[in-house]
Amino acid sequence: MKLTIMRNTFIDVCLPGIRCFVLCTFVAGISFAHAQIPEKVFQTPYKIDAERKGALSVELDNLSFFKNNEYGGNFLEGYTLPGLWLQSKAVYYPSTNIKLEAGMHALLYWGADAYPNYAYQDIADWKSERYQYGARLLPVFRAQIALSERVNLVLGNLYGAANHRLIEPLYNPELNLTADPETGLQFLYTSRFIDLDAWTNWESFIFKLDTHQEAFTFGISSRINYNRPESRFHFYTPIQLLTQHRGGEIDTIVVNSVQTFMNGATGIGGVWNINHPVFKRLHVEADATGFYQQTGDLWPFTNGYGLYARIWADLYDFRVKGAYWMCKDFISMFGNPYYGAVSTSEEGLTFDNPRMACFGLEYSRSFGKGYSIGIDLDLYYHLSTTAHTAERTEKQGGATGFSMGVYFRMIPSFLIKRF
Repeated sequence: MKLTIMRNTFIDVCLPGIRCFVLCTFVAGISFAHAQIPEKVFQTPYKIDAERKGALSVELDNLSFFKNNEYGGNFLEGYTLPGLWLQSKAVYYPSTNIKLEAGMHALLYWGADAYPNYAYQDIADWKSERYQYGARLLPVFRAQIALSERVNLVLGNLYGAANHRLIEPLYNPELNLTADPETGLQFLYTSRFIDLDAWTNWESFIFKLDTHQEAFTFGISSRINYNRPESRFHFYTPIQLLTQHRGGEIDTIVVNSVQTFMNGATGIGGVWNINHPVFKRLHVEADATGFYQQTGDLWPFTNGYGLYARIWADLYDFRVKGAYWMCKDFISMFGNPYYGAVSTSEEGLTFDNPRMACFGLEYSRSFGKGYSIGIDLDLYYHLSTTAHTAERTEKQGGATGFSMGVYFRMIPSFLIKRF
């Protein structure tokens, strides 16, 4: 599913100057710049506080954002996302190990008053002729039980998006802003040597005789720690798998009724915990990724792979980062299309072995419990490649793109009564 949003006219006019500003800011940041936007801003804490037993609270969870993307080449078109999402919910702790939440989730873009009524995460637009007015509204309910200090079971709304800690070629961080909350079943396990997040996100439910596809995604995100994360030199292996299945036994679709896609990644990572007041740590990671279309012909490739190497340094409240990406016939189900070998701006256009260098600067800061801000600037450079359609083959030169965003997260909680 692709949201079509009008490009910002001012950005279009001033694009060259902004690109120069982004690059200069990045270069300057290397010399003076522990920023962690996914951890500080996007992730949602999931540990149950045993001291809140019997507490009934009202919680407002809000992420306000302004994100602008300008992409060169024919991989995808640029767009701007100005808006917010808000979850207002009641939170109750009936015991020391159970947490219940119920409320509403609203997504709002500034300047929009009608929202297509379908799941906002790339599944069949089976209700696209219907709209919600004012905001995109969804119910929220989560039942969580801590089976032990290490094991949590979640039903309903999941701790999704950035909480899965997926690498960018597998999951676009922008989905923290735009996607519907994930719903289904989740299992969380944490120990000294293994962190495990396994979930099923049920995106589309069908009744008998329905004319759309059932759709769900199964995912595993695990990290094997070879020593303690706080060690001077820490080493680990990430293991990530996503499988999306579309189609059910009781739907009425005849052509391409069943489709199954897979993405995976694994590699090795290392952290040098310097723990200096300014220079906090240096982090490197290299991952091999894969794509497999088990059934269906939605994508032009049956399988593909990619290699993703990255390095970043945390300096005070800044993170300076760089990455290199190369792939062959790779398609990401939920990743940024900039990492794929298929164009989303021109139908039928594919690329031979695309390669890309990425540079970025992040700033993030927390203001007490539940309040944080993040600012990021990312610069992408696609090396020259060969592009194909059914009618033509052409050589494409290098293409530059950039993305900039400002995010503010707040999660205030108001105690109503303690039973």
